[in-house]
Amino acid sequence: MQPFSIPLRVYIEDTDAGGIVYYVNYLKYMERSRTEFLRSLGYDKPAILEGGLLLVVHAAQINYRRPARLDDQLQVTAEIEKLARTYTEFKQQVWRGDELLCEGVIRIACVDANSMKPSALPVAMHQQLNHFFHSQTERVN
Repeated sequence: MQPFSIPLRVYIEDTDAGGIVYYVNYLKYMERSRTEFLRSLGYDKPAILEGGLLLVVHAAQINYRRPARLDDQLQVTAEIEKLARTYTEFKQQVWRGDELLCEGVIRIACVDANSMKPSALPVAMHQQLNHFFHSQTERVN
């Protein structure tokens, strides 16, 4: 199974005066890929879950390798790296053709919307993520 991936085009609004993608926009691209991944599982508003729960970015580790430029066509992947009761970590990459431009590990935590304290992922969501996670690891082994 291939990692989940979406295509993105670099627009002028994504770049600095030199036509190079501004560094924070890679995080936006990764957010879009994770959001579309969760949409593909049936979550139409992926950050807002049942029972007053939210999905929030808890940590991000990003490595920039090469710059993307105005009008580049990119692919942005999202793979589950780790799944726990209250969070999941996504390994994400931004590609231009076969050239890796940026990679990161993003931890998404489930929290109670009122207290902002960690909460267990909804059972159905955890099961779907677990299934996807195991289908990824089977293709590696």
